[in-house]
Amino acid sequence: MNQSLTDDQVMQQVMLPMMDGGQLVGLLVPVTLFIALATVFGLYYYFRYKTRKDLQATVQTVVEKGQELTPELLERLGQPAKPAKSDLRRGVTLMATGLAIGVFGLTIGEPDAVRPLLAFGLFPFILGLAFMGLWYFGGKERN
Repeated sequence: MNQSLTDDQVMQQVMLPMMDGGQLVGLLVPVTLFIALATVFGLYYYFRYKTRKDLQATVQTVVEKGQELTPELLERLGQPAKPAKSDLRRGVTLMATGLAIGVFGLTIGEPDAVRPLLAFGLFPFILGLAFMGLWYFGGKERN
């Protein structure tokens, strides 16, 4: 017996099982994650490229005007300005993030989520402590 299926029947038998909600979410989550990561890295490298291109244009303009470029000036132009208290800021931010994740784990009300979220929050908290130590023992720029 040769049965021919209509387009609707083919759609129901082939496509609809593939479009099950759980399977669709299971497919979209990792795809979205990788697209988001690629976007973040792409934007980072694009803006880094643009900054370097602008720096080269500035150096070219200075050279065209006949001004002198010293090695110290070129070295300072190539490095971004570092805020005096960047370690302190990073430390406070990371410690607050770790505390927020830990408090979220305690308040979520799911017993199985408490320990993993506390452990996950401990990582940025300890990194924050390390940055605070770098700031404290770093010396001269501390006020």
